[in-house]
Amino acid sequence: MTLFGRLACLFSVTLLAALPVQAFETAAPHAWVYDMTTQTVLLDKDGDLPVPPASMSKLMTIEMLFEALADGRVQMDTTFGVSDAAVAFTALGGSTMYLQQGDRPTVEDLIKGMIVNSGNDACTVVAEGLEGSENEFARKMTERAKILGLEHSTFANSSGWPDPNQKMSMRDLGMLSAHIISTYPELYRHFADTEFNYKDRAPANADNRNPILGVVSGADGLKTGHTTEAGFGMVGSVLQGERRIVFAFSGLTSKEERATEAEAIANWAFRQFSLKTTVKAGQEVAQAPVFLGDAQTVGLVAAQSLRHLMPAGAAGQVAGDVVYIGPIKAPIAKGTKLGELIVHIPDLGDQRVDLLAAADVGVAGFTARLSVAVDYLRAKYGL
Repeated sequence: MTLFGRLACLFSVTLLAALPVQAFETAAPHAWVYDMTTQTVLLDKDGDLPVPPASMSKLMTIEMLFEALADGRVQMDTTFGVSDAAVAFTALGGSTMYLQQGDRPTVEDLIKGMIVNSGNDACTVVAEGLEGSENEFARKMTERAKILGLEHSTFANSSGWPDPNQKMSMRDLGMLSAHIISTYPELYRHFADTEFNYKDRAPANADNRNPILGVVSGADGLKTGHTTEAGFGMVGSVLQGERRIVFAFSGLTSKEERATEAEAIANWAFRQFSLKTTVKAGQEVAQAPVFLGDAQTVGLVAAQSLRHLMPAGAAGQVAGDVVYIGPIKAPIAKGTKLGELIVHIPDLGDQRVDLLAAADVGVAGFTARLSVAVDYLRAKYGL
């Protein structure tokens, strides 16, 4: 049996007895879970609704500082001054790295202060250091968000301090996290730092608030958030094997509930889905008939490997179609796109891969073309 025969059997039958993927029942009113490896949304619960992001919006400030590092506008040892506005955050009772007048923190200090300490003061120093003022930086944050495709994000400040104009959706937070991870891999490692105590001033605030670091295997980021209005929320990322997920949720009632929810989401995302390769690049999946060619058929091969998530228990429900317009008229050049393979995956939509000609097919000779013409006339006129 040819490979095409085996695939035809696999893809042409839907086994209704197979179990569907177990849905995750999140307690969070807003949540979004994304598999970066396959670019698959696993969970979307009001993911596009703009809500108060609290300190999770610090990810946008961090991204803008990372961009400045990548552009060479600042270096890790560049120092910034500390204004009265930054120092004032310590007295306001929010998260802080305890900066004082006269300090000259480096960019590296500020990265750790924002990530580990969730320092509102660190964010203000970055905003004023990069753009001169908090207001201008917030305007640039909103502008930058649009460039990155974050459609439901607006900013009034760099820290996530409560403001009616400070809003982000869970999808935006998740996609921003995916952007940071893929664009700045060397800088992203700072999200796994578990402790930072600037000048030994804040031992009680030195620990990273991320509740799954060191608890969930492969957890290495990103940011928690809490205000009275926003509730307890988190943006997280976990890498296990070849797969990386990011997730965002908000609106929970306690840090304990946040920790439990984050671990449960990570476990569900990895236990209920597995990474599969249905077709490898260059693999022949079908034979298509050829019209007036020096061969009767041409092989159809996958242009690239088709890797996708498979819901647990759903292997028998996967169906697929080989789609092309045939018979295909000769001549045919090897590598020409002739069709596509469409794989239908329960709960996760369709995955597509182009199908290319496996070989050159020339035009049939005179005798073969004459035979085709005679056969056509006989069929048409009953000769």
